[in-house]
Amino acid sequence: MSKPFTDAVVRLDFYISHTLGLSRKEAKMLIGKGHVNVNGELVKKANHSVTREDTIVCQEEELSWPAEKYFVLNKPAGFVCATEDDVHPVVLELIEAHEQKDLRVVGRLDLDTTGLLLLTTDGQWLHRITSPKSQCPKQYRVWTVDDVTDEAMQALQEGVMLNGEHAPTQADAVERVDCDEILLTISEGKYHQVKRMLAATGNRVEKLHRETIASLSIDDLAEGEYRALTDEEIALF
Repeated sequence: MSKPFTDAVVRLDFYISHTLGLSRKEAKMLIGKGHVNVNGELVKKANHSVTREDTIVCQEEELSWPAEKYFVLNKPAGFVCATEDDVHPVVLELIEAHEQKDLRVVGRLDLDTTGLLLLTTDGQWLHRITSPKSQCPKQYRVWTVDDVTDEAMQALQEGVMLNGEHAPTQADAVERVDCDEILLTISEGKYHQVKRMLAATGNRVEKLHRETIASLSIDDLAEGEYRALTDEEIALF
């Protein structure tokens, strides 16, 4: 899969390939045969550097880079957060085919975990959300096998030791919903973090659902549905 045009400079053959849906070989042939102009000048070198500001014309058609895409999806259980998988269906299958090109999943939800999932073509935006430095809060609704004790609630808030970690991991917030149901907010993104945190208290997660990332929620989406983010929502990250 080609990367989105987030870099300041790309090769001309990459640009032609991506905007016209051609192979790199086909793009190089078009360039080599003199069918491409950059800023009014004929260019026959595939490795010629171009930017977003350049005017690129191929066979008398002015090309433009596709706009970045930003989607929020209410992920059902049973779907893998990947672009392809040999065993399970992938979340991209829930997106209309014409929208799937270059989409990447922002972070991951386990196969059995449901809820809010972001997808985008914008690599820089993706990195801002997933980088440990971003401290982006994510709230999960957690159903447990055993009741969550007051001691466990306190431990989650103050910090628990996870296997393989050298320092305690703590929640941003913990709220009791029922004896076996809590709302847990975390800002880190460690592997299987919520499940490991509950395991550290002697409990097990029975069901896990991500409700929010920052102030973004999926209250308006049925399971399996998705929608484009608004400009205001994109600007949250």
